[in-house]
Amino acid sequence: MIQVAKGLEGVVVADTALSHIDGENGRLIYCGYDIADLAHGATYEEIAHLLWLGHLPNRAELSAFSAKLAGYRELPPTVIDTIRMLPATADPMDVLRSAVSALGATRHFSGAVSVDHAMELTAAMPTIVAAFDRIRRGLKPVEPRSDLNHAGNYLYMLSGEAPSDQRSRALDTYLVLTADHGLNASTFTARVIASTLSDMGSAIVGAIGALKGPLHGGAPALVLNMLRSIGKPENAEPWLTAALDRGERIMGFGHRVYKAEDPRSKVLRQVAERTSEIDFFRLAIRVEDVALRLLHERKPDRRLYTNVEFYSAAVMHGVGLPDDLFTPTFSISRTVGWTAHVIEQLKDNRLIRPAAEYVGPTGLTFVPLDRR
Repeated sequence: MIQVAKGLEGVVVADTALSHIDGENGRLIYCGYDIADLAHGATYEEIAHLLWLGHLPNRAELSAFSAKLAGYRELPPTVIDTIRMLPATADPMDVLRSAVSALGATRHFSGAVSVDHAMELTAAMPTIVAAFDRIRRGLKPVEPRSDLNHAGNYLYMLSGEAPSDQRSRALDTYLVLTADHGLNASTFTARVIASTLSDMGSAIVGAIGALKGPLHGGAPALVLNMLRSIGKPENAEPWLTAALDRGERIMGFGHRVYKAEDPRSKVLRQVAERTSEIDFFRLAIRVEDVALRLLHERKPDRRLYTNVEFYSAAVMHGVGLPDDLFTPTFSISRTVGWTAHVIEQLKDNRLIRPAAEYVGPTGLTFVPLDRR
């Protein structure tokens, strides 16, 4: 009998030197470095350098690298035109996917994939999201600034005002924490596309499509909806109890890989405390405490803990992002990881072509159309 691994769970399909998830012990490693150390000490630009080039940069390397990355932020007119043609009511992830496709058609990411391709796509993502958000609000897109870092420039292009250091650093920490995460659905999608020798732009378009799904990248906005529905700390226990009684999933808890607390949630909890309004943070803390107790009581064998989405919602809300930009902002972060995996895939490529067990009928007799 063929053993079918639903969802490819437990199936190893690639070697990677980019990130490692120790689900049993709640650890995440980028290129040998613990995520907590990186989140507290490194910027997103340093993480990009690490994942693309294999080492953390020194000061001179980082300065040159950051300047080159910032130089790719401006969008071609054809991409802006594409964004303008889409409805203001469009899902921002649909706009992002379409605009990246337009960028790929304009820039022609053909030939061997390169770090330059990765840089251009990574730099363009915040500009695309911010441009659409302003256009849908009837405002003119804000030109990027080369003197701000990746996170700060994104916030600036959304509002037209330079963000505070606290907001910029909070978002930068979020970007660091979510830049890569093993062979998740969107990263696997990018590697599958890359394995066909398609271009980098196509791989990222596919990854965006995978991340759009609520089982992958759409959860932070659902967490925020839950917190708003609960409203006050004293409502947490009756609301969560009723939801579990109805068989509903409590958003922001449990993970396919982690059997301990998601290490990213520990850092984001600290960031949320600094960036969220006091009442909102108290609500989040109360909901987390009650949810964990109820989940452990009702599902003791499931090992359900707080995941990255729970406090991601609090952080992105705290820095002022609209709810429907949470998943596009996740895409902005993950582009570094996606492109790093594309580059890695093509260093020792083999077309990814899994098999499927056929379970349909056999032995049927064909009947011509005029006799059916």
